[in-house]
Amino acid sequence: MKINIAIDGPAGAGKSSIAKEISRQFGFVYVDTGAMYRAIGLYMLRKGINPKEAEKVLPLLSEIKLSLRFSKEGQRVLLNGEDVSEEIREPQVSMAASDVSAIPGVRDFLLNLQQEMAKQNDVIMDGRDIGTVVLPNAQLKIYLTASAEERAQRRRAQLQEKGIEDSFETVLEDIKRRDYQDSHRKVAPLKPASDAQYFDTTGNTLEESVQMLSNIIKKHFNL
Repeated sequence: MKINIAIDGPAGAGKSSIAKEISRQFGFVYVDTGAMYRAIGLYMLRKGINPKEAEKVLPLLSEIKLSLRFSKEGQRVLLNGEDVSEEIREPQVSMAASDVSAIPGVRDFLLNLQQEMAKQNDVIMDGRDIGTVVLPNAQLKIYLTASAEERAQRRRAQLQEKGIEDSFETVLEDIKRRDYQDSHRKVAPLKPASDAQYFDTTGNTLEESVQMLSNIIKKHFNL
């Protein structure tokens, strides 16, 4: 049986950064499900489609071929053969991802792909509903969070590294809006799985958070 680790939590909690390091340490395949929704959101924005309008989004899913490529640099996201790994991290794409992820048909479109990856590989998968919907039978479930203010600081630093300047207040407002939207959507809302371990990274460095989660994994799987 393959090892499946599910990590859920709000935007900016450090899920992707931590999961990437853990995957390198243990040789797991890292699956960033949020990147898949971002790719769909990007496609809709490119088409001039409002990502909130399901009746316009759903017919276009048949035009999308989404795949992941795994390399030493990490997961790369291919949208119809184009590597969009950098473009999908832009703020407007982040909000579009949250919009399309609230559409049941979009979630169904991606669910089989995500579950098939977990059947075939030892995976660490992060997102908003991994432990509750995508991998309900994962052997280890983590709910990763941090204060909204700390998550906004981290996200702003990431944007600055890419040459994108937004005020702290703007980024914090985006974080809070995303939190509300993700936790109040009708389909697969963001919430901890009943058997998830709660893990707050507020005040931690990346290295500290990785070490703490690494210890949990070693103990849980006797590695």
